[in-house]
Amino acid sequence: MNDYLILTKARITGLVLVTTTVGFVLASSQSVDLGRLAVLLVGVALATGGSAALNQYLEHEIDARMRRTESRPLPAGRMERGHVFAVGVLLSVVGVIWLVVRINPLTGLLALASSLLYLAVYTPLKTRTPLNTLVGAVPGAIPPVMGWTAVTGRIDVAAWALFGILYLWQFPHFLAIAWMYRDDYARARLPMLPVVDPNGGSTGRQVALYSLALLPVSLIPTVLGLAGSVYFFGALVAGLVFLGFGLAMTVNRGRASARRLLLASITYLPILLVLLLVDRAGGR
Repeated sequence: MNDYLILTKARITGLVLVTTTVGFVLASSQSVDLGRLAVLLVGVALATGGSAALNQYLEHEIDARMRRTESRPLPAGRMERGHVFAVGVLLSVVGVIWLVVRINPLTGLLALASSLLYLAVYTPLKTRTPLNTLVGAVPGAIPPVMGWTAVTGRIDVAAWALFGILYLWQFPHFLAIAWMYRDDYARARLPMLPVVDPNGGSTGRQVALYSLALLPVSLIPTVLGLAGSVYFFGALVAGLVFLGFGLAMTVNRGRASARRLLLASITYLPILLVLLLVDRAGGR
């Protein structure tokens, strides 16, 4: 069972379910339809877990060269490639069909687009260019949009705002990870930015740029009426603190500062999401 949790990247899938739920709740003008939400989360979990399994199928040789991933079921020899492929295809197909039939075609299409971008575009680009993250961040930002479309059946400006927050947040988060494990990525011959930028100048500038861009974008939900002043000031303070950690890594590009930025990123996002939900609930 633990191998299947690793294969479907249970922690990442869990984050996807959380951000999907936030989009669903924010789109619900009245009470939240918990039954429909449960149906949505089943489909999203299946599609996301399937994509994760197929990603490990495609990258099994790369995973075998990295200390962070060499113990995964496929490179460690605990699962066969054919089995992993079958599990990935089954979960992905069932998940997309489930969403199309039980929720609506648009939500299913978004799940399919997310999987295709992740597997057919981002995964191959990882071995070719450090710009792969520009594409890889898109699937990670789609889940709240799926939550939104599951309620409304359309992609509104508010859905794009949620997309923007998740999209921008991923860059300082991932660059912190990539800087900490740049030797591992180099061993796997992956041209991530910290690998091709050994002194960290470009990496630091991008961390600062995306952290700064995230600050005003994170305030858009208040402008659009999705949240009120509690969220606005909370997001402002949290964004400034997060920016501070990003600037600290820009100046001092050591492993310790990258780790602090990583911890700040995994603290910042839950705070932002909770503020959104609390302030939204208080405004009803």
